[in-house]
Amino acid sequence: MTSSTPRLRELLAQHRPGPRRRALTAALAVLALGVLGAGAYVWYRASRDPGPQFVTAPVSRGDITVLVTATGTLQPINTVDIGSEISGTVAEVAADFNDKVKKGQLLARLDTTKLATALERSRASLAANQARVLQARASLIEARQSLARFEEVARLSGGKVPSATELDTARARLARAEADLSSAEAAVADSQGAVKQGETDLSKATIRSPTDGIVLKRTVQVGQTVAASLQAPVLFSVAGDLAEMELIVAVSEADVGQVAEGMGASFTVDAYPDKNFPARISQVRYGSTNVDNVVSYQTVLLVKNADLHLRPGMTATADIKVAEHRDVLLVPNAALRFKPPEAPPPAGGLRDMLIPREQSRPKPQTGRRPHPQVWVRGADGALQAVEVRTVLTDGRNTEIRSKSLKAGDEVVVDMSERAK
Repeated sequence: MTSSTPRLRELLAQHRPGPRRRALTAALAVLALGVLGAGAYVWYRASRDPGPQFVTAPVSRGDITVLVTATGTLQPINTVDIGSEISGTVAEVAADFNDKVKKGQLLARLDTTKLATALERSRASLAANQARVLQARASLIEARQSLARFEEVARLSGGKVPSATELDTARARLARAEADLSSAEAAVADSQGAVKQGETDLSKATIRSPTDGIVLKRTVQVGQTVAASLQAPVLFSVAGDLAEMELIVAVSEADVGQVAEGMGASFTVDAYPDKNFPARISQVRYGSTNVDNVVSYQTVLLVKNADLHLRPGMTATADIKVAEHRDVLLVPNAALRFKPPEAPPPAGGLRDMLIPREQSRPKPQTGRRPHPQVWVRGADGALQAVEVRTVLTDGRNTEIRSKSLKAGDEVVVDMSERAK
């Protein structure tokens, strides 16, 4: 036993590993532990992440209405601006704001002192000219008779008497008498025109309403001087019957192709935010307006206003009903926008779990445009695409036609990650 102990120790010393071999063994052990740890982590994350959850909404059956929204202002159908064609000082104002007036009713009157004086002078001038006409006619008759006597004497005397000079003088006197009569008659016509002008000016000093309506504006006061030399100033604005008005809205160029005369609409105003007023399109104008590079077209809507709640100038927001379908199949617009996520590539072992491959991108489609589609959950839980035909949309729901879908079916509208 004692002799064999040194021999055993010698053999053990010969088979003991060196430093390099021990380092390699330790490195391999650390690598193996790292691989096992990474695999365990990947398995843990996969078991904790159940994948995306899909939000669904039911297919419904109901009514859909397509509206075009536009804003504008209320205006009377007929508004007349009443001014003065002559200058003068306002002597009387007989109408005020909101007064209901009849055709021919007195609104205001200018001071007529100067106009009446001018008219009297014109009439006096007319009378003087008419007297000159009478005088000219008498002179003409006298000249004709004098010439007739000279001609008769010359005939009886065989041309001896009167002399040729006397005959020529008689003929000249007759011509002057005829000219004087024509001049006097022209002066009478001129005086008659001046009298008519004076009477017209005098009548225009009394300002009357040209139509039945309501006074919307009054810009004149008693004692105010009206100067109408260059442009007739507006003294009153009278609107026609406000029981019927018009709403002029601006329809954008993107929507103008959908609106047409006769379409129904409703609108609201700030004064009555909870009340909808009915209207109907009477005209879609061809002329365009461009404001800040936004093109729009004026559209006129007729409005009934029997209770006179609506007033000119009110800003209104109108909803024009361009289409309406009843009892149709409807899906949320989100269902048509939804696209399922791309499927990840199949697992290829631990290497693929540790070093993910680059996901392949879908190739762009070529050829004809694909049909709209929605996504539903199959019996196995997988997503399936269903092609549909879209008809109308109101911005939230879309009318569809499909042989595969019915009311109550669930369509996918969104995707959410489950909380970990």
